[in-house]
Amino acid sequence: MSTRKPLARFLPDDEATERLGATLAPALKPGDVIALQGDLGMGKSALARAIIRTLADDLSLEVPSPTFILVQSYALNLPVHHFDLYRLSDESELEELGLAEAMTNGLVLIEWPERAPDVFDKAIHITLREEGDGRLAEIAVPHQAYARIAEALAASG
Repeated sequence: MSTRKPLARFLPDDEATERLGATLAPALKPGDVIALQGDLGMGKSALARAIIRTLADDLSLEVPSPTFILVQSYALNLPVHHFDLYRLSDESELEELGLAEAMTNGLVLIEWPERAPDVFDKAIHITLREEGDGRLAEIAVPHQAYARIAEALAASG
């Protein structure tokens, strides 16, 4: 993955995670893949939920975690496919889940991308980890998406 220096955002609380999702959502486009990484409880699902709700323009939209069904799709203006690979047994299952098609016709959000490390090398990687009393979001962005993601973050302060 060819990227510039990762962008970073400190997230002091859950509301900041939601704001980050709301900030990133308008900058995303069809074909983007967001690989969400971090330990359990770091906010991967919360960030995905905020992106989906913002794109749906519905902050009360039910956005369940796809942990047990592995993928949840949303028919929005920008179709969104939310994958959770935590329970993935083998990379070959990704074909059965429709990942290739999802990557061509919408936005793909991937939790636990490290379960299929060779598949997401061109993704926008967001790593969430503890820092002080909050979390740090490090965003590694491929060159083709860097300007729009950096601009969205800069505009939000």
